[in-house]
Amino acid sequence: MSFFKALDISASGLSAQRLRMDLISQNISNADTTRTEKGTPYRRKVAVFEERDGSPSFSQYLSESSKARLNTSGVRVSRIIEDFSPFKRIYNPGHPDADRDGYVLMPNVDIMTEMVNMISATRSYEANVTAINSTKSMAMKALEIGK
Repeated sequence: MSFFKALDISASGLSAQRLRMDLISQNISNADTTRTEKGTPYRRKVAVFEERDGSPSFSQYLSESSKARLNTSGVRVSRIIEDFSPFKRIYNPGHPDADRDGYVLMPNVDIMTEMVNMISATRSYEANVTAINSTKSMAMKALEIGK
């Protein structure tokens, strides 16, 4: 695997985790939004990751005969989906969005789950930064060998 491909894989992970963190912060900020443009409470959003398709390299063609293909090309966000778990019903008769029984439909966002997801995304982001720094360090050491 080339140094540039390793950097590209880590960079794709950085981009995907950054988008994931953006969605998590959007979910947290809308945890109390009872009415959106659609007229319903806010629905939690989740990023779906998938492997990026990479074009096969020369080494992949050579290793095809031994079935030892290593086709790593990074990750990308394939789509952003809404979580269709049920809304929470809270009794609050003074709320403007309360129904005739006094219940308000609240978003399906759980702050604790979002915070755990944020920690996970942050750790993944840090791991990709560490991989980039290690790759840069290996490239610099390789250049020093030639001196």
